[in-house]
Amino acid sequence: MNGEVKMAGVMTNREIRVHTRRRAARGFVLDGFLLLLSFLMLAPFLWMISTSLRLPQESFSLPPAIFPTAFNASSYGQVFDQVPFASFIFNSLKIALIIVVGHIFISSMAAFAFSRISFAGRNAIFLIFLAGLMIPGQVTIIPQFILISKLGLVDTHWALILPALINPLGIFMIRQMMMTISTTYDEAAYMDGASRMWVFLKVILPMVFPAVAVTSVMTFIGNWNDFFRPLIFLNTFEKMTLPLGMTVLNGTFGSGNLSAILAGVTLSLTVPLLFYIFGQKYLVEGITAGGLKL
Repeated sequence: MNGEVKMAGVMTNREIRVHTRRRAARGFVLDGFLLLLSFLMLAPFLWMISTSLRLPQESFSLPPAIFPTAFNASSYGQVFDQVPFASFIFNSLKIALIIVVGHIFISSMAAFAFSRISFAGRNAIFLIFLAGLMIPGQVTIIPQFILISKLGLVDTHWALILPALINPLGIFMIRQMMMTISTTYDEAAYMDGASRMWVFLKVILPMVFPAVAVTSVMTFIGNWNDFFRPLIFLNTFEKMTLPLGMTVLNGTFGSGNLSAILAGVTLSLTVPLLFYIFGQKYLVEGITAGGLKL
């Protein structure tokens, strides 16, 4: 009897050791796979940064060097010498921030109306708003250009700002989160004599901050990277945004300095990267909340 218990104990210990080894092996393989995947995703960015630090004649060396082989930072100075790069950044930042503020203001108020106020045809009107998500921006660019032209706003930044203030996706995301908040908060505030605007600003809006944050980040990055609409509406060199102005670095027939081009691209990633880093916490919270409740 004692021998069977001892044998059973020895076998159990073996099983524990085998299980531990298998788990360690699986963890090692998984870590290696994730490291390889991370490297493959980062490789283009590493090549971009290392090429911006190399001499132009070494840009297309074979095999391509992922890591910097020299630290020639003169390409970054050439970016500011060849184009008004700081002006491009200022234009893009100004346009993107104004759009974010206006878009959040309009979208949150529309979402409040669609989620907290009862009126005839509310759901039908909301569905009409949502239908706007199915229409590509390229389809509406001609009527949009005619309207902007009639208003005399072509070649101004308002031609980019005004059409971007209303986006059905932002209204949808904020409304869906407002729908999850109990109406008892509104009723308690109204019983205390609060106005509808006070309830919106002080009660409901702080509760949907994750949805507001994720909408802000998506709107900022989308308009920061927008190339199509500035190409249509802007003509003056000094009014160009960063994605459009960067094409000047490419030169005629692509004869531009590749190191300077990639230095400009590297610099252009700085602002959205900082915006994303500071908003990452709220971005994840907003996406998680939206994924659970949409």
